[in-house]
Amino acid sequence: MFEFKKISHDDPLLNEVYRLRYKVYCDEWGFERPEDHPDGIEKDQFDQHSVHFVAIRKDDRKLVGTTRIIINSQLGFPIEEHCRIDEEILKADKSTWGEISRLAVSKEFRRRAGDDLIYKHEDQPQGNVVSPFQEKRKNENQIVIGLYQCIYRESLERGLTALYAVMAKGLYLLLHRIGINFIQVGPGVEYHGIRTPYIGRIKEMLDEFSRNNHELYRYFISGHQQG
Repeated sequence: MFEFKKISHDDPLLNEVYRLRYKVYCDEWGFERPEDHPDGIEKDQFDQHSVHFVAIRKDDRKLVGTTRIIINSQLGFPIEEHCRIDEEILKADKSTWGEISRLAVSKEFRRRAGDDLIYKHEDQPQGNVVSPFQEKRKNENQIVIGLYQCIYRESLERGLTALYAVMAKGLYLLLHRIGINFIQVGPGVEYHGIRTPYIGRIKEMLDEFSRNNHELYRYFISGHQQG
């Protein structure tokens, strides 16, 4: 049902990414102020230092999801600006680190309660998830899973060793239940709900993932980019 891929900075689709982020982060959830993002585009200074990924519906080529990895640069990482990170983590060499951010999924594909929980400080309902080999219409988390597959393949190709992420509890629990485990590295902060800083060390995460959900792990690393 979906195609997942990386897009370049000169791809016209990037403007659609910014428009989807505006719709989700400004219009639907109020995470960002519309007046700070004129012309219906939500973008920031980290976008030029990021790798962007998209989920596209195959039948009509409509953009339905996006996320990014912020690559280490002179700007640092936004998580360190907005969260109180454990001192040991702050002192680490981050030359091969990235930060996952700006996960946005179209409201059209968040109709079920479980989908909206990726943005909420609530438990995921039991019974969601999680074989990508199930009928796609029955797998309400397929977009998130496909985008995270892109993230991990890109991390391996770039030789990244760790990924920062700020997540609502719902997204953390979804990832945990499918076998992708992040470690909390600071207290939660209030930002339109509680958001908590995490880190995932790539090798450790993939080793654990392969043990806990071998079928989905093989899907992640297989090079299969279709949803």
